Amino acid sequence: MCRKLISGLIAAVAAASLAGPALAAEHQVAVADYRYSPAELHIKRGDTVVWVNQEKRTSHSILFVASGEESERFFPGEKWSRMFPAAGRYEYRCGPHPEMLGVVIVAD
Repeated sequence: MCRKLISGLIAAVAAASLAGPALAAEHQVAVADYRYSPAELHIKRGDTVVWVNQEKRTSHSILFVASGEESERFFPGEKWSRMFPAAGRYEYRCGPHPEMLGVVIVAD
């Protein structure tokens, strides 16, 4: 009986190790009507956020308030993405339109 139990445990451990780490997810934020939707996004460490400009004529950027990091401007139909390797709160706004506010909250 012990051999069966040990064999079962070994098989379970082997199967779990073959599964590998969980895949990172990709999340989308729409940029339309001079706002981000959703304006607050909760993700996990390692996930990627893709901002998609759905405006008809206006370009936007993503400017992270704390670090000053800013994307290039992206025009209607274009997108910009960033992966978040560390947990934390990442507040951002649009460079040319500072009234546009958003936040990405990254959990471990």
